[in-house]
Order: sequence, then C-alpha cells, then structure tokens
Amino acid sequence: MSLAPSISVPRSRFNALPLYIGLFCLLWSYAFVAGKIGVTHCPPLILLAARFSLAGILILGATMMRGDWSLSWRDAAIFAVLGIANNALYLGLGYTGLQSVSAGLGGLIVSANPVFTAALAALLLGEGMTWRKAGGLLLGIIGVTAIVWHRLSVGTDSLHGIVFTLASLASIVAGTILFKLLAPQGSLWIGNGVQNLAAGIVLTPVALTFADVHAIDVTPSLIGAFAFLVLGGSILAYWLWFHLLKVCGATAASAYHFLMPPLGILFAFLVLGEHVEARDLLGIIPVALGIYLVTRPAKPAS
Repeated sequence: MSLAPSISVPRSRFNALPLYIGLFCLLWSYAFVAGKIGVTHCPPLILLAARFSLAGILILGATMMRGDWSLSWRDAAIFAVLGIANNALYLGLGYTGLQSVSAGLGGLIVSANPVFTAALAALLLGEGMTWRKAGGLLLGIIGVTAIVWHRLSVGTDSLHGIVFTLASLASIVAGTILFKLLAPQGSLWIGNGVQNLAAGIVLTPVALTFADVHAIDVTPSLIGAFAFLVLGGSILAYWLWFHLLKVCGATAASAYHFLMPPLGILFAFLVLGEHVEARDLLGIIPVALGIYLVTRPAKPAS
C-alpha cells in the first residue's frame, strides 16, 4: 500500500502591524501627559534639548558599538532635516504651548494631522483620495471637533498656547510629507538617532539663550517623565511612527492620530486629574469609524 506524500503547509506569518499600531498610539498619546509633567518642572526648551541629545547619543552610541552603520551621507542629511521638523520644531512649539494648555487639548489639536496630511499627500505624493477616505477623514474631523468644542467651553486653555500648538501641528504635517517625499533609505533606527541628535544640536543653544537653567525643579515626577520621553517617546514611538509611514503610507498612518484625543484625555484624567466628562468621550465613535474607513484596504478588482 503506497503512502501519500506528506505535504508541508507553511505556517501563516504573525502580523505584528496591529501590535505596532496599538503600542505607537499608547506611547504617543501618553507623551502629552509626560510632556505636561515635564514642562511644569523644567523649561520646555531645556527639557527637549536634553531629551533629544540623550536619545540621539543612546541610539547612535549603541549603533557604533555594534559596528552596524548602514546610512549614506545623503540619507543622514535628510534625517537631520526631518529631525528639525519632526522633533525640534514640532515638539519645541508644542511643549511651549503645553505651558498654558491642557495635555488633553494639546493632543486634540495635533490629532488634526491626518486631515492636512491626507490633503497634501494627495497633491504632492499621488496618494489616492477616494470617497471612502474622504468620508473617514470627515468623520474624524467631526469626532475631534466635538471633543475640542466641549473642552474649549471649559475655558481653562489660553489662546497663546493654542497658537503655539497649531504651529506645532504644521511642523509635524510638513515633516510627514517630507519623509515620504524625500524617501530616505537605510535603517530607521539609525535615522531616528540622527534626527534626535540633530534636534538636540539645534535646540541646545536656543535653550541656553532663552531659558533659565535655575528654573529646573528636579523632582521624582520630572525624572520619571524625562525617562519616558527619552526611551518611550524619542526612541521607541518615533521608530514606530516612521515604520508605519513606510508600510502604511502617509494618509493611513496619520489617520491613527485620530485615536490620540480620547487616549490623551483618558491619560490626562487618570494621571493629571484633568477634567473630563462623558461628552468628551462621545467623539470616540466617529473617530473609530473614520480610522476604519481611511485604513481599510481597497477591495481587489474582480
């Protein structure tokens, strides 16, 4: 009796993308809370200059020790430019705004990133803008606007801080488009190190000129927030962000920023005790639906 030949069935490969997306959203949204803690104990420019410099030294130092440099001078220069937009300008302006706006509202404003990114990506990058994507972005806007409107009605946030946060939003949109437009090659890990170090080099003289070193209040809260911002924010979250940009595209990756308002408000309530009501959380429904519509893969043509 002959035996049928055994057929080896390859195991399906584990898809880590949902895990990366979830971790990125948690880290990025909590960074607003850690940033709010940080700027209450340290001038924002000094905090950021130290954060970026340390993160860059850690990443590039580990790379040098392994002898694993795989970045051309052209790509290193591109990542340095991205570091000025995505790190120095985005967070420098954002943290200045955080001195007079709540962590929840700061996250809300920056979460408008997908709208502007999607529009510019369609114009400059050739990323398709379908009716489904447009509808998803509109739902995201509705959800975020509902939360913002209610938060502003509380009256605890200053116009000065809101202007800085809006400028911060413009910086990350520009950085997102530049990343896709210039398309640097090589290791994202090393590129993130170059970005951080470039941002630290740019911000350090500005911080030492305009900020008061004596205003630093070294507390356990500041040390904990700083450690999270360096390790969880500048190193891990930014690596995840550029990885998502590469594999998902600018529009889809940016759509996940619509998750930041509810997560940021939740973290701000749990950690900082910022005021939150049930009405704040109603915006989650259109936000979640909007993300689904923007990021759902198109059906293959039959």
